[in-house]
Amino acid sequence: MADLALKRGPGRGRFVTFEGGEGAGKSTQIKLLVDRLEKEGVRVVLTREPGGSPGAEIMRHLVLSGMGKLLGPEAETLLFAAARDDHVRNVILPALNQGSWVLCDRFFDSTRAYQGSQGKVAPDVLNAMQRVTIGDLKPDLTVILDVPADVGMQRAAARRGDGAPDRFEGEDLKFHQGLREAFRKIAADDPKRCVLIDATASADSVSHIVWDAVRERLFTAVAAAS
Repeated sequence: MADLALKRGPGRGRFVTFEGGEGAGKSTQIKLLVDRLEKEGVRVVLTREPGGSPGAEIMRHLVLSGMGKLLGPEAETLLFAAARDDHVRNVILPALNQGSWVLCDRFFDSTRAYQGSQGKVAPDVLNAMQRVTIGDLKPDLTVILDVPADVGMQRAAARRGDGAPDRFEGEDLKFHQGLREAFRKIAADDPKRCVLIDATASADSVSHIVWDAVRERLFTAVAAAS
């Protein structure tokens, strides 16, 4: 028999991000992965963007209420950058430095897809914001959940029920189709970091694929002690 062991030695924790369009199932899959990791004895910090820290949660409210859209894509990018800076400094880096795994629902890839691809913010602006807010920090693994845009929008509508759509859920189908293509391109451009997963199947089926990807990328099989 073989046990699971971390590929890298003790010290810094692992950083796993989940990305995808609206209704892709990120929240569900990230929670299922937390359960699996905790069963393996891994210390896990679950967080999200925008948000995750007190200062960033304030920014989240501003963005999702539509304030960022009123100010324009560049200003919206600045709001995300401010939220990410607070989040990284106060939550992500301290947890990683303590040896915990950090699982984050969205990170800089969402900024590149939403504000970059769809908002047309210039790449050099995004690169500058990334250097300022996260420096050399990079996810060990990014799980990109892929669903057709119309399926994602239907899921998002069912999830919110009678509630009003937020800043991004309220965009039209063309916007969400563009988002899907942007995330697929991110996965294709960085296959060592990203894994693209068809998320149209049941949550349980998708969770098994996610777990297989995590084991392959971040764990290794070792002989069990006799």
